[in-house]
Amino acid sequence: MRETRADTTQGVILALLLHALLFALMFVGLWWTRSESPAGAAGAPVSAELMDSSDLSAAMRRTLQKRPEPVEPEPPSKQPIEVDATPLPQPIPEPNPQDSQVEPQFQAQERIPEPSDTDQEKVERDAISAETREREQEEKRRQEQIDLTERQRQEEIEKKQRLAEQQKQDELKKLQNEMAKAKREADLAEQKLKQIANLRASQASQQQATASATAPPGGPQGVDNALLGRYKSALQEAILRNWTRPDNVPLGQRCRIVIRQLPGGEVIDAKADPSCPYDELGRRSVEAAVLKAQPLPYAGFESVFSRTLNLTFEAQDR
Repeated sequence: MRETRADTTQGVILALLLHALLFALMFVGLWWTRSESPAGAAGAPVSAELMDSSDLSAAMRRTLQKRPEPVEPEPPSKQPIEVDATPLPQPIPEPNPQDSQVEPQFQAQERIPEPSDTDQEKVERDAISAETREREQEEKRRQEQIDLTERQRQEEIEKKQRLAEQQKQDELKKLQNEMAKAKREADLAEQKLKQIANLRASQASQQQATASATAPPGGPQGVDNALLGRYKSALQEAILRNWTRPDNVPLGQRCRIVIRQLPGGEVIDAKADPSCPYDELGRRSVEAAVLKAQPLPYAGFESVFSRTLNLTFEAQDR
């Protein structure tokens, strides 16, 4: 593990604190074991006070006047007194810390260099720089966490929007498919109606042809009025299938229409006659229905076919 400058500084500071603690303990030990001044051999000092004899009471003066007889000392004994020469046991003095024996050190203690002011300033600058870097790294980690949270929230919002858009597109596609299916069904139904109308017209024309072959022509100009009537009925029915009656056109009201057509029933144009009682909207709807109904009935009606046909159209509901 690589030792950094901060670890070296911390080790130096701890060593200085340890030496200061050791010096403090030695000083306390010396002060605690310091011996007090020995008392005098004669014992405690005696205090005395001088007084005048006139101040004493009569009893004390009489006592002082009586002198005690001196006591003669006893003659010394002729027998020698045996004296025990064995010295009395003396108390073992407490050892002083400064007098204690110290085991010799065979290896010199490593001298701890004292940091200079320049090194101390450098250590402080390094410590401040390390703290600043740590704070910047912490701020950077916090900002990265905030960015990550915001990114996840934005992705969640985009995911929901994509799901909503996909759902909307699916619904629109489903609606379009339903509309296309309905249109196909309507076109198929309209085609079937046209086929039925053409079939009826063909049957009617065949019947008319058969009748014309067996019966003499009628009318002043040799035109079969019955076949012409059926032809106009077929035209009326074909136009009604493709016409939607406006609300302002009453039922049963008639309008004369001039139709220009080609053999086979293809319509060149259709115009409402000025005598038509329909309004502008009603006239345009009838003209559009004629164009939409082409090809007009033709098969079986060749004998009564006319390129310019005046047809009286009657408003009816299908």
